[in-house]
Amino acid sequence: MTILRPAIFTIFAGFALTACQGAEAPVEQSKAAVSEPTKRIITKDDKFTYANYDEVRVTHLDLNLDVNFDAKVLDGIATIDFERVTDDADMLVLDTKDLLIKSVRIFADGKPEGVTDYTMDAADKVLGEALRIPLTDKTDQVLISYRTSPKAEGLQWLSPAQTAGKKYPYLFSQAQALNARTMAPLQDTPAVRMTYSATLRVPDPLLPLMSASQGAKDENGEHRFEMPQPIPSYLLAIAVGDIKFKPINDHIGVYAEEYILEAAAEEFSETPQMEEANTKLYGPYRWGRYDLIVLPPSFPFGGMENPRLSFLTPTLVAGDKSLTNVVAHELAHSWSGNLVTNSSWRDAWLNEGFTSYVENRVMEELYGERRAVMEQALDMEGLKRAIGEAKRPELTHLKLPEDMEHPDDAFTLVSYIKGANFLFFLEDRFGREKFDPFLKAWFNDNAFKAVTTEDFISYLHENLHKDNPDALTRAELEAWVYGPGLPETARNPESDAFNEVTRLIGTWLAGDSNGDEMLEASKKWSTHEWLHMLNSLDDFGDVGSENLAVLDETYSFTGTQNAETAFAWYMQAIKGGYEPAMADLENFLMTVGRGKFIYRLYGALKDNGKAEWADEVYAKARPGYHPIAQRRIDDILNK
Repeated sequence: MTILRPAIFTIFAGFALTACQGAEAPVEQSKAAVSEPTKRIITKDDKFTYANYDEVRVTHLDLNLDVNFDAKVLDGIATIDFERVTDDADMLVLDTKDLLIKSVRIFADGKPEGVTDYTMDAADKVLGEALRIPLTDKTDQVLISYRTSPKAEGLQWLSPAQTAGKKYPYLFSQAQALNARTMAPLQDTPAVRMTYSATLRVPDPLLPLMSASQGAKDENGEHRFEMPQPIPSYLLAIAVGDIKFKPINDHIGVYAEEYILEAAAEEFSETPQMEEANTKLYGPYRWGRYDLIVLPPSFPFGGMENPRLSFLTPTLVAGDKSLTNVVAHELAHSWSGNLVTNSSWRDAWLNEGFTSYVENRVMEELYGERRAVMEQALDMEGLKRAIGEAKRPELTHLKLPEDMEHPDDAFTLVSYIKGANFLFFLEDRFGREKFDPFLKAWFNDNAFKAVTTEDFISYLHENLHKDNPDALTRAELEAWVYGPGLPETARNPESDAFNEVTRLIGTWLAGDSNGDEMLEASKKWSTHEWLHMLNSLDDFGDVGSENLAVLDETYSFTGTQNAETAFAWYMQAIKGGYEPAMADLENFLMTVGRGKFIYRLYGALKDNGKAEWADEVYAKARPGYHPIAQRRIDDILNK
């Protein structure tokens, strides 16, 4: 590939370059087009939806549902308002998966046009079934009576025995990436934004929550919710259970089961300062309240950025605020992702890479450069591992390949950490004094819009690069966005604290120290330093079970209550054949459902001669895992 001079960019209206590695050429687009998307010709570029959003776009969803714990279903009506993109559109195509459609009625100007003969396509394992609803030239609303399936992948129904209180059942959802269609018929693509409202009926004394304003129960026993800001479907969320609330300030608080409520409120007490840091850097918070809910342990993610109500795993409640960067991440999504959204999962780095960058900037603002650099270094260690484990090189591009098999392929550290490091690279080249206002303007100018990688490239050129042409070459941009692996221009974050940890563990493993110096130094280590120490054992080859036994005896890793440290330790115990840790590892796998941990642990067990033991543990643990986790681990263990 020929390296072009920086001045070549001025020829194009927005980095109209030909991508390397066989990627498609970015769409040429002006600054005006970026800021006024309603004037653009809408093209459908999301392969993971049946929705014909290039012809008809859903604008509002109203749900009226009974939450039936006995049958493990949501049962009721979805009313959908839409607008025609093309004047001659005569069909509304919606995404569904495992939904029982009872009837479909169509309306015009609030008046019924009658029951319509809808059709449903044959089911696809990944995409579900297309629901095709014929429209008259006056139809502007459809009313769908439906029922979810007890096996809906986007909903987990927990029995009382699976909750902390053991008295009442619990329900929570996970719509990202394709699971909103298991909760309701809709256009399940991030390219479409809609407002929504909901009326829920739940058994007493359970409390329902949604990613919306939380309405009090009325005289009819119904709970009403409103989301006035338009959101993509994957941000539709629900939780119902024996849930309590504790405020942190006047517009931020924590929901949780009672056993963890006080601890969680204390752990996340610095969330208001995180909001202030975000606002200072990137503009106002636009969503009203910002509350957090700590879900049961089976929640398969660290967090989920549902607007107004971030979902969090209880593994974040470590007692020392050492893992609250996940809270910073979910809050940052209120700007990057929820406010400005990737239009398809091929562009997932626009959500996750931007958010990981903002998260790190906020952590630096609150806790200083030392912690921010340590987190960058840990992230870089994980990114290099993820690149090495990628199924194929194209999945290490920021702009993911057109033949990506499943949206899950987008949610790797490539989108998160390579994406963040691309922004660090741009920050280094243009300088913070220019890059910070640019990023703030990006969020403001594209608020409540869906964007593509090519939109960002165009915006970057028009608003930053054009006035600073020597800061960036075309070849460098292509290497980051359309190239595999980690470009040569990436930062190499180096932590003095980590270097000292590496020196101490290396000296001990080499037999040049009895470990006293490391023992004394470790009394002041942060969780980040402990994680680096455990992860760095891989750099010293086969550490051996004897050395692991000494480390365990000295530092009591087995059974530690810090989930991040426990995970790092159990990975080393598996690879090193350290049998005394296996009983506590089984307990960890039985009680923690966070995919970040359990996917790699099961994979390591399989790869290190423990496949039979892993199968036995998984058979016991599987009923308590979320359906998303079940599917992923089934694949890992070849079930």
